[in-house]
Amino acid sequence: MKKIKITALSVLLMSSMMMSCKDQLDIQNPNQPTPASAATESGVIGLAQGAIYINGFTSSGDKYYDGVVGAFYNGVVGFHEMMGDVVAAEAANTYMNNLSAPNSVTLDDGTVVANPNSPSQQITLLRNINVNAQQGGNPGFHEWALMYGLNNAANSILEVVEKTTFSGDAATKKNTVKAWAYLWKGFAYARIGSIYYAGLINNASSSTNGNYVAKEKIIEESNANYDKAAALLGAITNTADYSSVLGALIPSYFQTGKGVVPTTAQFIKNLNTLKARNIIVNTPVASMTAAQWNQILTLTNAGVGSSDPVFAGNTNTAGDIFSPLSYSVAARCVGANASGGTFKISERLIQDFNAGDKRLANNFNQFAVWVGNSDRGNAFNTRWGIKDGGNGLAGVMVYTNRTAGMAELYMLGSYEENELMKAEAKLYTGDIAGAATSINNIRTYQGAGLAALASTDLATVKEELRKERRVALAFRGLAFYDARRWGVLDSGRKNAVVISKDGKTINTKASITYGYLDYWDVPDNELAYNPAAAGSAPIKNPKQ
Repeated sequence: MKKIKITALSVLLMSSMMMSCKDQLDIQNPNQPTPASAATESGVIGLAQGAIYINGFTSSGDKYYDGVVGAFYNGVVGFHEMMGDVVAAEAANTYMNNLSAPNSVTLDDGTVVANPNSPSQQITLLRNINVNAQQGGNPGFHEWALMYGLNNAANSILEVVEKTTFSGDAATKKNTVKAWAYLWKGFAYARIGSIYYAGLINNASSSTNGNYVAKEKIIEESNANYDKAAALLGAITNTADYSSVLGALIPSYFQTGKGVVPTTAQFIKNLNTLKARNIIVNTPVASMTAAQWNQILTLTNAGVGSSDPVFAGNTNTAGDIFSPLSYSVAARCVGANASGGTFKISERLIQDFNAGDKRLANNFNQFAVWVGNSDRGNAFNTRWGIKDGGNGLAGVMVYTNRTAGMAELYMLGSYEENELMKAEAKLYTGDIAGAATSINNIRTYQGAGLAALASTDLATVKEELRKERRVALAFRGLAFYDARRWGVLDSGRKNAVVISKDGKTINTKASITYGYLDYWDVPDNELAYNPAAAGSAPIKNPKQ
C-alpha cells in the first residue's frame, strides 16, 4: 500500500479506518495507535487529517479498488458522470461501459440501436451483479465502501478528541476538530442518501448495525451533522486558534486559490450550500414545493459566494492523496485524440455549449471521429477530447490541469453550484429575471464570453439553466442527479447529437432512452455480512 505523506500518525492509521461492512471490521489491525498516542493535540490532528482524506477518497479506503475504475473523485464520481451523459467509457472494468450505455438510441433515420450489452437494460444488470461474490466488480459497492469508511473515520475522530489535551484555547481547538468531523460525516451521509435506496446510521467507530433506514432518513442525518458543525463554528470566537487547527487539518498544498482556510462564517456558508444540494438533488422538480424552493433560496443566499474559499483538493509531485495525472474525471479524459483516456467526452455535453462559449474553445479540441467497440456501447462515439491545462484563453476557466499543484479539485460545494441552485429556486418562485441574472453571473465568473441572457421567457431561461448546469458543473458529479430529478432518466433526451457506428453519420435529431436506475439497491457486499434487522426499511428499490 502506498504511503500517504501527511503525518506519521496518519500513515499508521490507514488500516484502522474501515467501512461499515462486518467483513471489513473483522480484521487484524497491528498498526492501530494506542489511546495515549492518539489523544494528543498533534496526534488527533494527524488522525483528523489523514483518516478523512485517505479512507474517504483514495484507493486505500476501498478494499476492492480497481485502478481503471479509480477511487472516489476519479472513479465513483465517474460513475455519476457516465449516467449523467457527460462522459462515457468503453472499458468493461466494473461494468463501466454498461453504466454509460442507454437502453436504446433512435437515430435520425428511425433506426433503433439497442444497448448491445447483455443484459440490455442497466437496471437488470445492476440487479444481476449486486452479489457479494462480485466484490469490486459491483459498481454499487464502491461509493458505499468509501463513504462508510469516511463516516467511520469521522466517528473515530469524535471519540478521540474528547480524550485529547490541547494547548491554548482548548475549547476552540476541540470544537474546530469536531466541526471538521461533522462536516465529513454530513457529506458521507449525503452521498449515501443521494444514491442508495436505504442506508445505515452509524455514529460509533468500528461497529455497525442492521437497522437500515430509508434514504430520506439518511439525508436527515446528513443535515443534522451539518447543523452540528455549524453550531460549533458559530460559537467560536478565538479565530487564531481556529485558523491554526483548520490550517493543520487541510494539507498545506491544498491551500491555494479557492482552497485557502475559510473563516468560521465562510465554513458555515459551505455547509449551507451542501444543505441546499441535499434538497435539490433528491427531489424531482415536479414534486418540489414552494416551501422547498424558498428553503433553497434561504440557504443559497447564505451559501458560498464568488469570493469565498471552498474545500478544494490539489495535487503534488508525489501524488500523496490525488495523482496529478488522474485526480478527477476530467483528468482521466485527457488523450492525444478523441479516444481520450479512460473516459470519453459525450457529444451531448458538447452540444450543450452555446455558440461562441469560450469555455468550449478553451477546454476541448475536435478530432477525427472515434468509434468504440459496438458491442460495448451505443452512444459513446465522439469527436471531442479535453485539453489538459486549457488552450490558453485568458480569464477562461479550465476543467483540468495535470501539472502538480494546479488541480483545484472541488471536493464539496462551489460558488457556481450555489448560484445555479439559487437561479433554479428563483425560476420556480416567479423571479425569472433574477434566474437569468444568476446564470449570467456564472458565465461571467467562468469567462464564457457570452452575451448576457436577457430573456424573461420561462421556457427559454429554464433551458439555459439546464445547459448551464451541465456545462458549468461538468465533471463534478452532479449531472446524474440532475437527469434523475428532471425526469430525463425516464423520458429520455430528444434532438440529441449521436454518431452512428459507421463513424460517418452525425445524427442531430436522435432520441435517447436511458432507463437507468434512479436509486441503487443496498450492496449485497454489505447485506451478506450485515443482514437487515427486523423493522428495517426496504433495501431494494421497487423500480423495475
